[in-house]
Amino acid sequence: MFKKFLASLLALFAAVSFAAVDINKATVADLDSIKGIGPATSAKMVDERKAAPFKNWADLIQRVPGIGDKRAAKLSAQGMTVNGEAFKPAAKPEADKKAKSKKEPSAAN
Repeated sequence: MFKKFLASLLALFAAVSFAAVDINKATVADLDSIKGIGPATSAKMVDERKAAPFKNWADLIQRVPGIGDKRAAKLSAQGMTVNGEAFKPAAKPEADKKAKSKKEPSAAN
């Protein structure tokens, strides 16, 4: 019985320690606890959120200066979500893939 209780307690602790921080519900302290967010960025996020909650990651990236795709991916990996959703990078356009393949040197030399 004690082992089950201890296992349940450890599982609860693990779940709480890895809990996601939703930007639309988080306090400034919650945002500051995420690696990669400092006081200035958390203040910008909260100020923008006061105007209107963030709809999705694209909305966050558009409205908060200094947040781009790379930083959004890092923040998401640290546990930040927007409306419960982790960041999913947009697929690269087909034109970018073709341009990269033309730049690669040929193996026929």
